[in-house]
Amino acid sequence: MSLTAVGSLAFDSVSTPFGERERMLGGSAVHFALAANFFTEVKIVSSVGEDFGEAEIDVLTSRGIDTTDVERVEGGETFFWRGSYEYDMNLATTEETRLNVLESFVPKLTDGSRGSETLFLGNIQPHLQRQVRAECEQSNFAGLDSMNIWIENERETLIEAIGEVDCLLLNDAEIRQLTGEANLTRAARAVLEMGPKIVIAKQGEYGAALFTEEFFFAMPGFPLEDVMDPTGAGDSFAGGFLGYVDKHRDELDEHTLRRGMAYGSVLASFNVEEFGTERVARLTEDEIEQRLREFRQITHFEI
Repeated sequence: MSLTAVGSLAFDSVSTPFGERERMLGGSAVHFALAANFFTEVKIVSSVGEDFGEAEIDVLTSRGIDTTDVERVEGGETFFWRGSYEYDMNLATTEETRLNVLESFVPKLTDGSRGSETLFLGNIQPHLQRQVRAECEQSNFAGLDSMNIWIENERETLIEAIGEVDCLLLNDAEIRQLTGEANLTRAARAVLEMGPKIVIAKQGEYGAALFTEEFFFAMPGFPLEDVMDPTGAGDSFAGGFLGYVDKHRDELDEHTLRRGMAYGSVLASFNVEEFGTERVARLTEDEIEQRLREFRQITHFEI
């Protein structure tokens, strides 16, 4: 079992109604890897600047995450994002974005990363996603995430990238934007026609929905009394889902996909309880299994 994740390592400055943090560890690959690592071996491919220190790397390596393919750019600065949330925690306001080293990022994969059975193409330029997918010929399951900027500015290349993966993970607004369909079910069907076998619509605190040609499955978000910071929740969900799929790739059926959705939702619920990586970095497998049991109780009914 092994999973390669290509995406950003970052510093995030975030303020919410419940607190704020300056230059905390973040980025799509970080949140994804910390979640996926509970299920499988994870390798990160990314780029950072000289300001990304050993303390940040240790958060990953202390959990056994392979950072061999994280390139440190001499004289460079790490990707930086500043944002804020109001009481509607589903909506983030971006106040500042500095691409820094990611502006010229070209993924460099060693044989170990290219040889992973499962691949996650995080939110980077679509042409880079296609390049990595072509390199990882041994990956028999690939997932892809994206965002509105690539839908707006590189739509055709993004659609080509989507056609080369098995699973697309976007939030519901992005799926509607990509397809021009207002109805989410119709939008998901339109994405399936682009090539992937699975489409997952992330819906924030309301959960997530999975679409295939054969079946539909939806889960609510896990009900929480304390939500401090939703930054990275979608990547934590993706990490939980794809990590579980990689662990059970020899039995990739409807049952596995449903359980993967449940684990993704559980990991995302822990992510939002504190700022950045604070909660997930000290999370245990026992805590995950306990919350999964609670989630099952909440969602179970008989007819």
